[in-house]
Amino acid sequence: MKTSKHVVWARKIKAVAQIGLEYAQDPYDRGRYEELQALAAEMMAEASDVPFHRWMDLFEKESGYLTPRVDVRGAVFRDGRVLLSREMDDGCWSLPGGWADVNDPPSVAVEREVLEETGYAVRCTKLAAVLDRDLHYNEDKRPVHTYKLMFLCEIVGEGGELDHDISEARFFPIEELPPLSLHRTLPKQIRTMFSHHQNPELPAEFD
Repeated sequence: MKTSKHVVWARKIKAVAQIGLEYAQDPYDRGRYEELQALAAEMMAEASDVPFHRWMDLFEKESGYLTPRVDVRGAVFRDGRVLLSREMDDGCWSLPGGWADVNDPPSVAVEREVLEETGYAVRCTKLAAVLDRDLHYNEDKRPVHTYKLMFLCEIVGEGGELDHDISEARFFPIEELPPLSLHRTLPKQIRTMFSHHQNPELPAEFD
């Protein structure tokens, strides 16, 4: 992405266009919203390496009132170490997690993601943080506006196979973290989750 502001503007234009197409009855209004959607796709193509037609294909598949997506992350600690998974796409590490699936409660989504990305079966024990991704990744705005739900989890079993996009999972000392996949997990987020692990009575953090 070239500049964060272009992505934010494109997302807003896309949202206006999608909501307009959902509710507009007049064909002239629909035509204007379709033009706005194409403009948003053009802006995203200019700000990224993804071509215009790919953005249009993506945008045209979406309908309804546009809302933020939900990314769930699970933090598991053992003996002062944190469980991280290594991403295939960049070779870096992150708290296990990903997009929440439709029909899944958030706790079920994060338990599934941790199992798939680490091989450990876990149980959620606390929702520690609800974050607006934009407020914490100022120089790395993404096409989709995202809320991050971050849970503390405890291990209840192990032995599952890793997902195809994860190469390995391992525990690391909090003060000796490996290179992180920074568009997924920031060092300060791991420290925040460790604070909640050490002091479960801390109130949940939110933006």
